[in-house]
Amino acid sequence: MLPLPAFADNYIWMLHAAGQAVVVDPGDAQPVFDALAQRGLRLAGILVTHHHRDHVGGVAALREATGAPVWGPAREQYRIAVPFVPLAGGDRVEVLGVPFAVIDVPGHTAGHIAYYAPALPDAAGTPVLFCGDTLFSAGCGRLFEGTPAQMQASLDALAALPGDTRVCCAHEYTLSNLKFARAVEPGNAELLQYSARCHELRAGGLPTLPARLATERAINPFLRTREATVAGAARGFDAQVSPNDAVSVFAALRQWKNTFQ
Repeated sequence: MLPLPAFADNYIWMLHAAGQAVVVDPGDAQPVFDALAQRGLRLAGILVTHHHRDHVGGVAALREATGAPVWGPAREQYRIAVPFVPLAGGDRVEVLGVPFAVIDVPGHTAGHIAYYAPALPDAAGTPVLFCGDTLFSAGCGRLFEGTPAQMQASLDALAALPGDTRVCCAHEYTLSNLKFARAVEPGNAELLQYSARCHELRAGGLPTLPARLATERAINPFLRTREATVAGAARGFDAQVSPNDAVSVFAALRQWKNTFQ
């Protein structure tokens, strides 16, 4: 499993086995063409999580050049170049012999989906989640089309997956997210340790991803809206927050993050 850098901070995720590859959210075709050529791979499929240009901009060129099938969100099928196979929560798709479950995760966009597999046939052998722009390490996506209630429910669904799940986010936003997370929970020791480790990785030119879901549950404020420390911080930002209402806490956190420097 490879993160292919694209644009300023995107990752296009590539799975490959037995000379074939599948990519997730190819906003730019060229990094994929380069990786295929360098590794002698044939593109066997494209998975799309949502319709934003930095996730689908390379789909048409890749499909035309390789004939690879495309799977994407059914509720966004009029915003993604056809043809593609529409998917919704509860569906399954098999790529490279690996069955992926589709999870509806509206919030960032109205029809956003994620792909989850219990294991990949690689050295790690642990579950993997391709979550697009719903969940980031130490953060979450902005609400462009959905509501706080939708995003809270989507994050709850992802947080319920096994703790050893590898979280393959679509952007390298980790350091900026960690800065905000430390403002929310300055006394969170695991957060401080994780932050130091991520700064070392980036200083060495390495990605912070994939993240581990158990770590995210311990350090990501958007997965911790029911924790008293996080609810208290949200109430400090907005006195109208109901600390026992996860959606109210989430909405305040998201607004705070939107303006955080």
